[in-house]
Amino acid sequence: MNRTGWQDLFGLFPRPRIDPVLTGLLVAVMAIGLAVIYSASDQDTGTVIRQLVRYGAGFAVLLLATQVPANVYRSWAPWVYFIGLLLLVAVLFAGVGRGAQRWLDLGIVRFQPAEIMKLAVPMMMAAWLHARPLPPGLFSIGGALALMAVPVLLIARQPDLGTAVLVGAGGLGVLFLAGLRKRYIFGMAVALLAAIPAVWVNLLDYQKNRVITFLNPESDPLGQGWNIIQSKIAVGSGGLTGKGWLAGSQSHLEFLPEPHTDFAFSVLAEEFGFVGVVVVLGLYLAIISRALFLAGQCRDSFSRMFCGGLVVLFFLYVAVNAGMVSGLLPVVGVPLPLISYGGTSAVTILAGFGIIMGLYSRRRFMT
Repeated sequence: MNRTGWQDLFGLFPRPRIDPVLTGLLVAVMAIGLAVIYSASDQDTGTVIRQLVRYGAGFAVLLLATQVPANVYRSWAPWVYFIGLLLLVAVLFAGVGRGAQRWLDLGIVRFQPAEIMKLAVPMMMAAWLHARPLPPGLFSIGGALALMAVPVLLIARQPDLGTAVLVGAGGLGVLFLAGLRKRYIFGMAVALLAAIPAVWVNLLDYQKNRVITFLNPESDPLGQGWNIIQSKIAVGSGGLTGKGWLAGSQSHLEFLPEPHTDFAFSVLAEEFGFVGVVVVLGLYLAIISRALFLAGQCRDSFSRMFCGGLVVLFFLYVAVNAGMVSGLLPVVGVPLPLISYGGTSAVTILAGFGIIMGLYSRRRFMT
């Protein structure tokens, strides 16, 4: 086959628009994730294989996301956002889950619609602000906040306060990156502080107990405080270099709850110690730094705001989970990104990075 023939053949498959540095960092974190899951699941190879399949699906979505130009995301934004809202409403009536209605079970596939809003809210808010003068005025800010508030309230109603906070924070990140004036930032901060009493009154009993337990976990060491106390023991017992892979006592003796999901960070700290934690946090910092660089190089305001909001969301994933397992934040159901066991979250995160890579790769063109 001559050169032209090969070009025609490979022309059927779009050239990947991946960033090698960011992709390498993501693969490194996923490899660590598989090692942690293998240990936390008592060396269950089936669990590892299922997570590997989910990583593969997420990476396939990443590759597809790199092929979509900014103008397509802008045109899709209202539809994705509206479909996401319909699915959130469906969860309220037909959702399934343990203690909370967060999932839709379609028989063939089971997924969490709130994960869609982690992409849809920043995309919709970026499209809304891009179509209006920047920095945004009161009308633009009010519309953006309304677009964010509706899904946040629906997610909190499930109840899933952790995801609601992440979705809201991702939206606020887009608004901040739009060039929000200082007086508006100050006003929003005051409004958030003033809303704390109203939020507290409307929290469910178990959510209030989580906050109270966070402030004083020793008040109920065998009940509400058990999870955080055992997590802090696991983190602290790792010392400098850890007990060794597969040698963590807190998870293997079943003191640590959900060791392969919400508390995967605790398993990591116990088995690999302070050194392992620094390496993983260093990888996360490198991912965030590289993604912020790619976002900043995008040509149009929509791409910069959208990508920046996704980076803010990823940062909060890391910060909230790390703070939760170390006792710095109340316990909420937020996984450690690309390390905790789970499919929907991993696919969403990898799709977000695919969007960032794809929009960066088109920086030479106004799309």
